[in-house]
Amino acid sequence: MLRLAACLLAGFTLAGPAAAQTLRYGMMEDPDALDPTLARTFASRMVFAALCDKLVDIGPDLKPVPQLATSWELSPDEKALTLHLRPGVLFHDGEKLDAAAAKYSIERHRTMPGSQRRSEIAPIDSVDVVDDLTVRINLKQPFAPLLAQFTDRAGMMVSPKAAERLGDKFASAPVCAGPYKFVERVPQDRIVVERFPDYWNKDAIHIQRIEFRPIPDATVRLTNLRAGQLDLLERLAPTDVAQVKRDAKLKLESTTELGFQEILFNPNKAGSPVADPKVRAAFEAAIDRNAINQVVYNGEFLAGNQWVNPKNPNYVAEYPIPKRDVAKAKALLAEAGKPNPQITLTVYANSESPQVGQVIQAMTKEAGFDVKIQAVDFTTALDAADKGNYEAQLYSWSGRSDPDGNTYSFLACKAALNYPKYCSPEADAALQAERGTIDPAKRKAAWKALADQVLKDRPGIYILHRKLLWAYSQKLSGFVPYPDGLVRFTGLKFN
Repeated sequence: MLRLAACLLAGFTLAGPAAAQTLRYGMMEDPDALDPTLARTFASRMVFAALCDKLVDIGPDLKPVPQLATSWELSPDEKALTLHLRPGVLFHDGEKLDAAAAKYSIERHRTMPGSQRRSEIAPIDSVDVVDDLTVRINLKQPFAPLLAQFTDRAGMMVSPKAAERLGDKFASAPVCAGPYKFVERVPQDRIVVERFPDYWNKDAIHIQRIEFRPIPDATVRLTNLRAGQLDLLERLAPTDVAQVKRDAKLKLESTTELGFQEILFNPNKAGSPVADPKVRAAFEAAIDRNAINQVVYNGEFLAGNQWVNPKNPNYVAEYPIPKRDVAKAKALLAEAGKPNPQITLTVYANSESPQVGQVIQAMTKEAGFDVKIQAVDFTTALDAADKGNYEAQLYSWSGRSDPDGNTYSFLACKAALNYPKYCSPEADAALQAERGTIDPAKRKAAWKALADQVLKDRPGIYILHRKLLWAYSQKLSGFVPYPDGLVRFTGLKFN
C-alpha cells in the first residue's frame, strides 16, 4: 500500500508540470492546408511558426535575420543569391537538411501543382547545389523581394523523404525543421504539436506541447482565456482591450500589422453592377474608413487606402485617404445609369467582419446602394474567391515585410491571389519595375506608378490596417510582438 501511495503521489506530482507545459493557443480561424507550398491563410502561418523554420526570419524591426541559413550574399549583377545553411539541422523524421534538401523544397514551391508560392518566386530560373551546405539561387532578372519571400512560406523547408512518401497528402502529416513536430489535427477543434528534441535551437524552446484551438468568436476566446482554458489568444477584439488591461491575471501586447483589409470586387460576375468602374468608384465615395474604425474597432485600427498603411515609408503620399462624399457617389451612380445597384457583400463569419459589413451596408445605402450581407466561414470564403463565386468580399491579408508581398500576388495578371482577375499592362509594368531593382528611389517611383493605375481601376478598395492584439496569461513570459502577427516560440515559457 505504501508503494502504491508513493507511485500515485509521484504520478500526481509529474502530471502537474506536464500539464503546465502545454500552451493552449486560441485562434480566430481553423487553418487551411498545413503544407507551406499550398497554404494561403494567416492562421496556417501561425501554426507553421511552430512547425516549419524558414531560410531567413525577420526581427521585430523587420530586418532579415538568420534562421536555417546563417548568411547570404547577392551577386554584383543582383541575379544570384548564395545561401549558407546552418550545419547539423534535422527534419522531424531525422533526415538532414542540406543543400539538396533546400533545393528540393524551393523547386517544390516553384513547380508543384496548386502551389501558392509559384508567383512569389517566379523570377527564379534555377537552383544549384554548390556544396553540402551551400545553395545558389539563379534569377532570370534582378528580384528585390527574394530575401523577403524566404522569410515566409517560400523559405520553409520540408523533408524530401516525407514529401515524396506523402505526395498530395503531405498536409495531413507535415514534416519540417521547426521547433515542434506535428502530432494530430482534428478539423475545427485543435492542432497539436510537440517539442522536437533534436531541434537546432532546442535550448531556447521551453514549452513541451502546443494546442492550437480555432475559436471564431472573439468574446468566447477571451472568456476561455479568463477562465484558464486558454493561455494565449490572437486577434483580441479591440473593444475588449480595456477589459484585459483591468485584469491582473492577463497581459496585453500589440503592434500594427503589415497587411490590410479590403473590399474585393468581382467585375467578371455576370450581370453584376460592380463590373462598371463608376459603380466601384461610387462605392468607395460612399464609405468613411475612419467611422468604420471607430464604430467596429473602437478606433484601435488604422484607416488606409493602399496596400501599406499611411505610416509605412512605402506609402504613396500623393494619394491620401479620400473623404466620404455621398453626393459624389450618387452622381457616379447616375452617370452609370444604376442609381440603386444591388450588391452581395461576403464577410467572414466571425465576431467582427459582419459588423464591418453592416456599417458599410448603412453607409452605402445613403448613396443608393442595396447591399446584402452574406456571412460564411473563412475557408468557404476563400473557396468562393478562388472560383469567382462572389460579387464583393471583405478580405484580410496579414502582410509581408516587403510591399511586393502585398501587391504582386494580388494585382499581377494571372497571379495566384488575384481573385478579381485584374489585368493591367500598366500595373504589370510597375510591378516588374519594383521587383527588378534594389534601388530605393526606383522602387518608390514604381510604387507611385502602381498606385496611379490600381487606385483608379479599383479591383478592390483598401479600407483598414489592423492593430494586432494578443492577450495572454500573466504566467507566460518571453512574448515579443512581431508586425507579421506570428508568435516566435523561442524564449516563450511558463513562469
